[in-house]
Amino acid sequence: MVEFSFTEEQELFRKTLHGWCQKNLPLEKVREMDTKGAMPPGLVKEMANQGLLAMTVPEEHGGPGADWITACIAAEELGYHDISIAVPVFFLVQSSWGFAIDRYCTERVRGEYVHRAIKGEGFLGIATTEATGGSDVAAFKSTAKKEGNEWVINGEKMYISGTEESAKMNGGFFILARTAPAPPGAPHKGMTGFYLPIKAPGVEITKRFDDVGRMGISTGGFVMKNVRLSSDYMLGKEGEGFYITMEGFDGARILIGATCVGAAQRALEIGMDYIKERKAFGQSIGKFEGIQFELADDWAQLEALRSLVYRTAWMMDERYKRQRFSPLEVARYISACKLKCPHFAMHVFEHAMIWMGAYGYTKECPLEMGWRGVMSYCIGAEGATNIQRIIIGRELLGKEFIPYK
Repeated sequence: MVEFSFTEEQELFRKTLHGWCQKNLPLEKVREMDTKGAMPPGLVKEMANQGLLAMTVPEEHGGPGADWITACIAAEELGYHDISIAVPVFFLVQSSWGFAIDRYCTERVRGEYVHRAIKGEGFLGIATTEATGGSDVAAFKSTAKKEGNEWVINGEKMYISGTEESAKMNGGFFILARTAPAPPGAPHKGMTGFYLPIKAPGVEITKRFDDVGRMGISTGGFVMKNVRLSSDYMLGKEGEGFYITMEGFDGARILIGATCVGAAQRALEIGMDYIKERKAFGQSIGKFEGIQFELADDWAQLEALRSLVYRTAWMMDERYKRQRFSPLEVARYISACKLKCPHFAMHVFEHAMIWMGAYGYTKECPLEMGWRGVMSYCIGAEGATNIQRIIIGRELLGKEFIPYK
């Protein structure tokens, strides 16, 4: 029999974080954050004090050293409490892309940026998306040309989470740029990763997008005009940036899955509280099968997806600790999490809003924040839905069945 349980340390972490979230992220504060379009002052520092920022950075590099199961616990709890998804986004970009940055950066970048982000004094984000698209990483147009010990970078990045927060905290982003022509049949090669300080000369934030949801964190774009970076800011080896990017996506996608599980759990609970109290035709509407059966189906699906998320997080830990699984073996399950969890969470919010009738269509009801928030993950943040299907199909059938080759 396979034992499936969390460690005592993980259970204590969840309990402690749950209490912290109840104090710092009650629904009224989440609504205020969603209305004002910013996180409360001091919240980032409080998150750092809880060990939530770049929490997957190992202890030997000055980080909290959390494993991926523990990181998913954090994502689930944050998604449960901040159903607008703003704080979970701030958390996950630093715990996933911060992990990738730290894993491949130089000591200079680690000392100047990673350590500050862990303390809540900096920002580690992801900026790969360009005007030509986000999922087709190999087609990006940004370039980096080497001149002596420097790289000269030109290009534009769009729809980037945390541009304003990064500027305020003197942080930066993982970026991808082409450093060599792609060989025939391998457009993903010749790409190199860099850590780009947002205040580097030649970087200009161009705009803030007025998103539909997750209003507490900014989304913007920036241009890079002849930005000169020392080779110390290159991540990993020249020409291998695509693979680092995929590693960052892996971490982000599993944390998105956990976030959506937490948000869906909260939506179900809010919905259940309502249908037990709301009466129609002389009885609680929770007695009507049309509602009760939908609730039962949602609960069963939620439990299945929660198990998938934590099983995948366990595989991630086995991959990094014991090299038990290859990256491609884990990628299939990660893509399953990203494929299923956001859409399921969105539907749970829709179901609960419909149960509530007219009240569910007002901003007095908190559920619309969650519907708007998880929609961002359905649309394509950290990889579009059909990209996840392509990855799963590739791993099931073989590379010769990739549709774009």
